Amino acid sequence: MPTGPRTVATNRKARHDYFIEETFEAGIALTGTEIKSVRAGSVNLREGFVLVRNGEAWLMGVHIAQYRHGNRSNHEETRSRKLLLHRRQIDHLHARATQRNWTIVPLRMYINDAGLAKVQIALVRGKRQYDKRQSIARRDAERDAERDVNRALKQRYTGGNGRA
Repeated sequence: MPTGPRTVATNRKARHDYFIEETFEAGIALTGTEIKSVRAGSVNLREGFVLVRNGEAWLMGVHIAQYRHGNRSNHEETRSRKLLLHRRQIDHLHARATQRNWTIVPLRMYINDAGLAKVQIALVRGKRQYDKRQSIARRDAERDAERDVNRALKQRYTGGNGRA
């Protein structure tokens, strides 16, 4: 049996479009068919965001596909889902998001060791176009440097002929 959380979905676009400032772990209030779809991996976080209203945090825009073996009482795919956070966490998120004009987005959804669905949310600030280009250039430079180091190590230990 695998140990540790099992990632169901990640929001790779969020890491490209935003600077991540703080992360939080939150539980999600799901219906029976929703948790079955989450366990099957039928989740899309790309358009998701978190909204705080009336002292409660809500996960909006996240698509959880209908359960394949569900009946007519299957769930609505993009409904609002309540996030389970402590009051202080909700107040902190709301204050940061409104004062600094930041956004709250889901980064990944996973099933923890106890079998519960959790979502990792983050306070983020948007990247400008030149920030995105700089991130891509930095990542490419790191990849090239690592490739050069590996090539040099390979030549050193194989005598330059590429054979071990």
